[in-house]
Amino acid sequence: MFPLQADVTGGGPLAIVVTFFIVAAFYAFTLHLAAVFFIGEVKSQRAAYVSPAPTIVSLLLQRYGVDSGIVSPGIGVLVTLVATFVADAIAISYVYRLRWSSAVPLAVLHFAFAAIMGIALNGIFGFV
Repeated sequence: MFPLQADVTGGGPLAIVVTFFIVAAFYAFTLHLAAVFFIGEVKSQRAAYVSPAPTIVSLLLQRYGVDSGIVSPGIGVLVTLVATFVADAIAISYVYRLRWSSAVPLAVLHFAFAAIMGIALNGIFGFV
């Protein structure tokens, strides 16, 4: 009569909000590391101001682009990565007041730090 396992999250509003804050904190942390490495001493608040832009773009495109079947998963992942990178570079340029010649390498470095940190966390906790 009752299932043995219940889906407690259900993908409701609480799950969306928690996912947003976790991903935004991850992006802010990795961006701050990349910015300190690339620029030098910077305020950590700037990374927190940038992080919502790539977070919103990546979560929306994953949910409504790839998962909904609008595009194939291979193309959808590429579109999501490119759009997230562009949103990240624009936000970095605006918040850190950098020219494109400096914002793009910082965005590349941010993606590298995020990828390395994501792979390491996946290896430790086995999320995937």
